[in-house]
Amino acid sequence: MKFVQFRYNHDPDEVHVGYMENEDVVDINKYSPGMPRTMCGILKTGCTCNAVKIKHLDPLVEPKASVTLVAPITGMDKILGVDRNYVDFCDEQKVQIPSQPLIYTKFPSNIIGPNESVKIKTDVVKEVDWEVHLAVIIGQTCNGVSAADALKYVFGYTVAQSICSRDWEKQNPGELLFGKAQDTFCPLGPWIVTCDEIEDPHNIQISCSVNGVEKQNSNTSRVIHKVPDIIQRLSSIITLLPGDVILTGTPAGVGVNRNPQEFLKPGDVVRSEIERIGSFNVMVARF
Repeated sequence: MKFVQFRYNHDPDEVHVGYMENEDVVDINKYSPGMPRTMCGILKTGCTCNAVKIKHLDPLVEPKASVTLVAPITGMDKILGVDRNYVDFCDEQKVQIPSQPLIYTKFPSNIIGPNESVKIKTDVVKEVDWEVHLAVIIGQTCNGVSAADALKYVFGYTVAQSICSRDWEKQNPGELLFGKAQDTFCPLGPWIVTCDEIEDPHNIQISCSVNGVEKQNSNTSRVIHKVPDIIQRLSSIITLLPGDVILTGTPAGVGVNRNPQEFLKPGDVVRSEIERIGSFNVMVARF
């Protein structure tokens, strides 16, 4: 299933949870009013099975034109990203392959959804880069799990664009927070695809384009530390909670590694796409 969060165009202040039925949306909250009204809330209460029951009722759909998709999950406890986790990325940067996952953080407030704008504070931020990631959505509380069991704790996958500011990353080498966690720097979308639809998360195409020009094109088979190993590493010291997001790394083709270097500017459109999950665009604007 493809789970979404959305707003009705006639009632843009209210967020609803639903799932995609072909090109249209089924409003879960309409058929099960007692369910939480956020995806994170549904995961925390463990009632995703109710959505499956609704699907068997052949419910009425909401035409996609009547709703606006927003980020498929918000309000989670944490967002954790893995740096330098593709072989081709390390080759391009001419850096050593990390022996353990290198972790950075973003804030839940950094999240935006499809067709929203990445906003750059152009007076203080000059080198803004793109990074498409496969994002893992944790489905249940996870602490001290083995790699062999790790995928049992994954609810599904979505597409992430981990926007970053290279100039702020370089100000204090080794400290990535101000470069990675600026406002609007974590677009997610367009939906969460449940695990049963992704047979192997380590063999799907992943790509990114800017203004229609392809910048990144790789395959998740090139990741260094795979999803189970990342979850084992994280959960050995941190309790992962339902709704937590893990950004699993980006392949070669980022702007800072190009010759000459390329960076995002207001007016640009960034498209992020992962095979069997989907794609979405975000615009770049001045903050």
